[in-house]
Amino acid sequence: MRQIEILDTSLRDGAQAEGIFYSLEDKLRIAYAMDQLGIGFIEAGNPHSNPKDMELFRRIHENPFRNAKLVAFGATRKPGIKPEEDAGCVALAQAGTEYVSLFGKSWSLHVTDVLKTSLAENLLMIHDTVAYFTAMGKQVFFDAEHFFDGYQENPAYALQTVKAAEEAGAVRIVLCDTNGGCFPQQIYEVVQEVKKVCAVPLGIHCHNDMDCAVASSLLAVDAGCDHVQGTLLGYGERCGNANLSAIIPTLQLKRKYQCIPHNSISELTHTARFVAEVANYMIPPSSPYVGKSAFSHKGGMHVDGVQKLRRSFEHIDPELVGNRRNLLVSEMAGRTAILNRIMRIDPTVTKFSPVTERIIHHIKELEYQGYQFESALASIDVLIHKELGKMKEYFTLHHFRIMGQQHKEIAESQLASALVKIQVGEKEEITAAEGNGPVHALDKALRKALEVFYPSLAKVRLIDYKVRVMTPEDATAATVRVLIESTDGEQVWTTVGASPDIIEASWKALVDSIEYKLLQDDIHGRL
Repeated sequence: MRQIEILDTSLRDGAQAEGIFYSLEDKLRIAYAMDQLGIGFIEAGNPHSNPKDMELFRRIHENPFRNAKLVAFGATRKPGIKPEEDAGCVALAQAGTEYVSLFGKSWSLHVTDVLKTSLAENLLMIHDTVAYFTAMGKQVFFDAEHFFDGYQENPAYALQTVKAAEEAGAVRIVLCDTNGGCFPQQIYEVVQEVKKVCAVPLGIHCHNDMDCAVASSLLAVDAGCDHVQGTLLGYGERCGNANLSAIIPTLQLKRKYQCIPHNSISELTHTARFVAEVANYMIPPSSPYVGKSAFSHKGGMHVDGVQKLRRSFEHIDPELVGNRRNLLVSEMAGRTAILNRIMRIDPTVTKFSPVTERIIHHIKELEYQGYQFESALASIDVLIHKELGKMKEYFTLHHFRIMGQQHKEIAESQLASALVKIQVGEKEEITAAEGNGPVHALDKALRKALEVFYPSLAKVRLIDYKVRVMTPEDATAATVRVLIESTDGEQVWTTVGASPDIIEASWKALVDSIEYKLLQDDIHGRL
């Protein structure tokens, strides 16, 4: 079986993405999650760039990875000095890792116009720096920055740069499409040419500026690369990096290559969503393999087909990567999708059961009132459990009250407060909370009250809130639909509410969200 090395650079290249800000603890949580998934190499950062990365290396040395190899990242020495005189090289050595990734210029344009040095000096910079770390006993990955652009402009010089690294002792030559502007076929052809002159294993590092990073990485593997770099969720500088959550299962499940341990591939979706939660990053629903829509079916013909023969509309079994199939409840999917969700909860129910007709009728009534369930499957599951009599009453609302104030001069006074009185069993709880607006205050007050009885709710937070006006012709009396997306750090779910009163619509969606979480905890014995 062919082995493909995976290097994840979410903590280094991924940290350069707009909107990504890691704390030290964030980096540690992500690093150990990657290690548990079985990623081979984790590029944790540049120890010269900031003290946080150096502390990160120290913390990981204290509690080493079980599976992955820790990699520190840095640059070749500066022109005109020795590696041991270069602050970046010294910091890289002090990181204490067995593996280092060194990037150097392979495009003559960058050498002359960015580094402002000679082509000959750049070759010495590469050779000297790789040799410096090799002499320390370190395993050096040489990242040939801008290699494909450099090869197009001056192929002889681009090849000289990688040969300089190889001759100095680099154990991997990683070809980088740093600008992300090369076509996949170009990548394939150039990798084949490099393989003719390089004896050490080749790697690929693609950026996604043409939305081709995954395709380019796959073709690079076809051309002979045995080492693939990227970020688990594809985020990174500009348009991002090659998306490893798509590359790993494609190579492992479809090509039968081994990228991570076979018993880990089913943890891919869970790990991807965990990393997204820590990074405060929204995984696009349409993301292959790990997105929540990756195996969702809405059209009636698609739903019918996948029910009869799964592979008719699914290229893999979603459970192989830890995801799941969703038959969306909508006017296009009809009774089949609804029955499917009912049978997941109670397999004894059939399309002829009276409860089936009752549930379908209830859903149609709610849709008439402005509800839409195709993306709010948690609300559907709560509704079905209640109709089947399989859901206990976790709490009862006595009343809630919203108070708000606005002041054009004092921004801090533009807050809302909420008072909630709930009952659980024989006990009552009254709680108040402030928030940035009435819905935020209501959410905080409700969860604050319920956490007294259900501590697991402390992990729940809202990650998205959408409002849509359903009857704009009614102006301020229009019916609104509210969609709320929630997470507990392990799973993500969406609920819906509708009403002419936006607070009431939000309350309905909030209650469904809390009830769904408690229901899941109950089912899995966590209450």
